[in-house]
Amino acid sequence: MNSIIEISNFSKSFGKQKAVSDLSFEVGKGEIFAFLGTNGSGKTTTIRCLLSIYQPDKGEMLIYGQKYNFELSKNIGYLPEERGIYTRVGVMELFMYFGSLRGIPQKETKDNALNYLERVGLIEHKDKQISQLSSGMQQKVQLGLALQHSPQLLILDEPFKGLDPINRQLFIDLFRELRQQGTTILYSTHVIDEAQKLTDRLVIIDKGKSKAYGSTKEVRKSQGSENMHLSFIGELPKNPKLFKSTQTNRTAELIPVKGVKPTTILKYLIDNNLEIINYSLDYPSLNEVFISLTNSNE
Repeated sequence: MNSIIEISNFSKSFGKQKAVSDLSFEVGKGEIFAFLGTNGSGKTTTIRCLLSIYQPDKGEMLIYGQKYNFELSKNIGYLPEERGIYTRVGVMELFMYFGSLRGIPQKETKDNALNYLERVGLIEHKDKQISQLSSGMQQKVQLGLALQHSPQLLILDEPFKGLDPINRQLFIDLFRELRQQGTTILYSTHVIDEAQKLTDRLVIIDKGKSKAYGSTKEVRKSQGSENMHLSFIGELPKNPKLFKSTQTNRTAELIPVKGVKPTTILKYLIDNNLEIINYSLDYPSLNEVFISLTNSNE
């Protein structure tokens, strides 16, 4: 794998608090890589150390084979978790200002900004002050600023923050387009459903420690292969001796108790008058894997 980002045996503490412990992973060229963890798991700390905002206590953190430096910043787009944009200026004014800081010609900055605002549904708000926009709209503006110089590497800390489902899908589509153009994307999130649809590979961390690492399929497969995914009509019966379940409206994922065959569970459901519309066996969903790995007491 041609690695763009290499993190090896990275650790970081704040006083007596260990934020990240002995973390290693690589991000390959042209892939979308998800950095998954609950709030406070060490995702933002890792990203800030990668970009030399903080200094690591131990380990190596390389981008294009180098420690982060100013020259590298010309090819990196960074979206921080917290809002980092001026709120008392207009949208286009903000794009023009940041474009000038990067040395992008004014006409190019303006054309690119208008194209982006049209793409994300903000063109009619181009003359409004940032403070007049919703949190989701501000997130779109902040992403646009990170994309302004057409970087080949995007590092995004919680990019779905403040977005409704429609705009989360908009970002997913945009990230896929960027990948097709050769852009490498590392993003952190705890929005797991999107990660299963979007990512090539991922790492899951909990309390600063790696819990799983690999392709989305590999990580799911490592946790089992006979989860039951079904849609149904009626009330899903419960039987903790046979399975536990995660239900969303009229769909559910059933996790068999060890030693219980899916056919036994299927018979139980039918005997209890559940009308099953669709049924399949698959690896655990990434959401189920995430919950299982980050709910441990280690």
